[in-house]
Amino acid sequence: MLFSNHQKGLAAGLFCFIFWGFAPMYFKLLQDVPAIVIIAHRVIWGSLFLFVFLAIRERRDFFKTMRITAKQMAALFISGILVASNWLMFVWAVTHDQILATSLGYFINPLVNILLGTLFLHEEMTHAQKWAVAIASAATLFLGFYIGQPPWIALFLAITFGLYGLVKKQINIKPLIGLMWETVMLTVPAVIYLLFFASPLLDASDNNNQFLLLFFAGLVTILPLLGFNYAAKKLSLILIGFLQYIAPSISFIIAVLFYGETFTFGHQVAFAGIWMALLIVSWKPFHKLIRG
Repeated sequence: MLFSNHQKGLAAGLFCFIFWGFAPMYFKLLQDVPAIVIIAHRVIWGSLFLFVFLAIRERRDFFKTMRITAKQMAALFISGILVASNWLMFVWAVTHDQILATSLGYFINPLVNILLGTLFLHEEMTHAQKWAVAIASAATLFLGFYIGQPPWIALFLAITFGLYGLVKKQINIKPLIGLMWETVMLTVPAVIYLLFFASPLLDASDNNNQFLLLFFAGLVTILPLLGFNYAAKKLSLILIGFLQYIAPSISFIIAVLFYGETFTFGHQVAFAGIWMALLIVSWKPFHKLIRG
């Protein structure tokens, strides 16, 4: 039975977003390892996995494909810092029983993207988008007042990932090539950190299970990205936009039901407000999608 390009793209999209949704469960297994050590391994092994994949895919054109300008390299260095910071906060939050906060952050992210597009790309918000951003902002502020401090983890994740997307939007370079350069540039400081500042932890990681988990953290990073890039080529951006809500929805469910994280009244109001905001900005694209 042959599958259409749309069906293949949909399968790849579902795979990557479901994978990302369950990713916190993987990093929970490394709860005793400092987040910065996990990220260092994630960068090194992720870079290696991506190098092998691109070398096989591009073959003789590999070095030609990897060629970039100094301006692109500078921009990719900035985007690399942003995505590494995002990864670091995500892993720290997961290993410190804050999966719910990561879910909130990635639900807020699409609304942050709208705001950044308005501020930096001079895109005009529709009336519905203005209402959505206002409702989400009010919901986030309410949660801050309720818990006695701003929801820093969620805001940091949403803003750094939004800025990462903004920087990448300015670079005319294929996503996987850009990610390859980002991880390559981060590999040197990652290796230096592990060799000179985390050597006791490296000795301790002679534990085969722990080392394997750290090693495959690179694959956990790269594998869903390959699926996402394939899906992005085969599906409309509107459908990709809806699929992206799968990951934080799964994270939300496992945080509350599986790990028993506290879902306070403040969280209920905040999530309800943000879901309402997402519904507002999604209704028109969804209506357009189902009408074909």
